[in-house]
Amino acid sequence: MDFIEELTWRGMIHTMMPGTEEQLRKEMTTAYLGIDPTADSLHIGHLCGVMMLRHFQRCGHKPLALIGGATGMIGDPSGKSAERNLLDEATLRHNQEAIKAQLSRFLDFDSDAPNRAEMVNNYDWTKDVTFLDFAREIGKHITVNYMMAKDSVQKRLNGEARDGLSFTEFTYQLLQGFDFLHLYQDKNCKLQLGGSDQWGNITTGSELIRRKLGGEVFALTCPLITKADGGKFGKTESGNVWLDARYTSPYKFYQFWLNVSDADAEKYLKIFTFLSKEEIEALVSEHAADPGKRPLQKRLAEEVTKMVHGEEAYNAAVEASSILFSNQAREALMKLDEKTLLDLFEGVPTFKINREELNAGIPLLELLAGKTEVFPSKGEARKMVQGNGVSLNKEKVSDPAMVMTPEYLIADRYILAQRGKKNYYLIIAE
Repeated sequence: MDFIEELTWRGMIHTMMPGTEEQLRKEMTTAYLGIDPTADSLHIGHLCGVMMLRHFQRCGHKPLALIGGATGMIGDPSGKSAERNLLDEATLRHNQEAIKAQLSRFLDFDSDAPNRAEMVNNYDWTKDVTFLDFAREIGKHITVNYMMAKDSVQKRLNGEARDGLSFTEFTYQLLQGFDFLHLYQDKNCKLQLGGSDQWGNITTGSELIRRKLGGEVFALTCPLITKADGGKFGKTESGNVWLDARYTSPYKFYQFWLNVSDADAEKYLKIFTFLSKEEIEALVSEHAADPGKRPLQKRLAEEVTKMVHGEEAYNAAVEASSILFSNQAREALMKLDEKTLLDLFEGVPTFKINREELNAGIPLLELLAGKTEVFPSKGEARKMVQGNGVSLNKEKVSDPAMVMTPEYLIADRYILAQRGKKNYYLIIAE
């Protein structure tokens, strides 16, 4: 496989420094990509960069995942309108280990292959450098004029930020340049990868290496991922879509990809899966023939969910998704964990009942129209139960005299009541 050819047809190249392609064809090349460690999980905004590293390794080259422990303490002004919070070392180390565990699903860190991936943290080579050393050995090679010309600096200085640009953030591009210099000297790293918003920082590094050592290095950036409607990719009403199941359940993760637009689905299949050009073209043809079946979105959601969470979590997410549309889903519903259940019925009205009263037994009509407000009256509840219009935990109930006990609880805490086809209510026993 040829790295540049692969990324080109997938639409994953934004800008590339002259000579990059020739360098990659000449020899096994080491490249690095920086990852911000401000959380102990990656989110899908990181995925394009991670996929670049995976393609790079699949093409026989050596990837370095750089955790920005030092730069994370500074804050990159690129694309930001406010200075970020600074992290302490203990938090950074915890985040680093969590991120490495996630990256291990994509990259080979453990084999004895010459191109096995490595993780490095720029805090390790930056923490002992004094300010005087940095000013003398690094600062003297890059002029203020050069630094001021960067887009990220200009935007902040021209009023996009309330408080301007701090000296701390102004030095960011020098610190990132120092990373490239260190990895060039220490690991013969000749290529830096990143998002298109990093181009200014990356070229500062290549300029530093040229001026200080006379070395030639290269750069390649991927486009920032966008949505067809202009909205921000990877953001939902509840925030980022995380790779860690603690923050975004596999069900919600699966649903994110399943619900992308037709226009985005084809693009995302190229960027976020390893399906071949022919497989994607076949899916596009299948989708054009019957868009209602949404084969593009279904395959996208399958591939990415399996890659991030594994096949078992993918199957559970599909099963959870089917609960809403099936009248025989009681068994699947009773197996749900609490987080998936709450994600599945996010936003439905909730009512709380006393667990002790449930232990003693609550008559069905009292539950539906006394302890809760699923129905405005017991008479209306009785009428609808007798007319087969009420389900509990996706199972029809027809006996108005039945008594509710803890055996009806999902995850030992919840009862799902359904009035008619579309009205759901979650009853919580506390």
